[in-house]
Amino acid sequence: MSGFRTAFVTIASALLLALAGTAAPASAASLVEVTGFGNNPGGMRMHVYVPDTRPAHPAIVVAMHGCGGSGPGFYSGSEFASLADRYGFLVIYPSAQQQAGFGNCFDTWSDAAKHRNGGSDPVSIVSMVSYAEQRYGGDPNRVFATGSSSGGMMTNEMLALYPDVFKAGAAFMGVPFGCFANAADFPPWSSKCTGGGGANRTPQQWGDAVRQAYPGYTGPRPRVQLWHGTADTLVPYALLQEEIEQWTNVFGLSQTPTSTDTPQAGWNRRRFADGSGTVRVEAYSVQGAGHSLPAAGMAAVAIAFFGLT
Repeated sequence: MSGFRTAFVTIASALLLALAGTAAPASAASLVEVTGFGNNPGGMRMHVYVPDTRPAHPAIVVAMHGCGGSGPGFYSGSEFASLADRYGFLVIYPSAQQQAGFGNCFDTWSDAAKHRNGGSDPVSIVSMVSYAEQRYGGDPNRVFATGSSSGGMMTNEMLALYPDVFKAGAAFMGVPFGCFANAADFPPWSSKCTGGGGANRTPQQWGDAVRQAYPGYTGPRPRVQLWHGTADTLVPYALLQEEIEQWTNVFGLSQTPTSTDTPQAGWNRRRFADGSGTVRVEAYSVQGAGHSLPAAGMAAVAIAFFGLT
């Protein structure tokens, strides 16, 4: 009898282990909100996407929405999370809370937001990056910024203010750093920046704005990728040239591209390389596109520019 009981217990235990194995599905990555991530003068919300398969020290991509949007909305409406699954990087999705003519726009207009560690949204975003480095082992040498519209504007902002934090950025439908005079200048229908007159500055003036954001900084600058639709009327296409002038001046490069090509139908690319052949600035003019970027496939191009593929 004792032998039968022993055999029964053994079989039952094996069945229970088998059932437990089938009942517990493999973990699936999902968007998670993080609270208490650190200094947050912008009063922002933070969501993070951590893929199941990733290296011990994954790269970090900060992906920022347009005005009226949210981090979860940009997660759902862009391709960065699926690319994170493929290439094993973390994605931080900040949610702006500032109100300046629209709802939920990233602060690229206040005096605080134009100076390193000055406060407002840029400081909140850097806190999110530090949290991701500490909590998830994110690689501080591979941190990147990208965003659409207001998020594209904030991409230029973060590259200017924190060149020691971000290694590269991809700005979709942005404006040069320092373009907006103040909150009243932000709404497109009343803005000198997006209205044209206030944005026509020399490359030197644009470059000085970046240099003054972090006085005395002499280290390496993050590489920059810029995207704009030629039919964009909300953030006019002409601002792409102003962004090019700003960043080429920061790098001490000629305004004349070192190469031009059409990597895909309707995508005209200008590249600006340094003396060693490294592309420091590249700009995409998307023919006929309005205020609707990134479109399909563009996020993958940004991720490749970051060196994450």
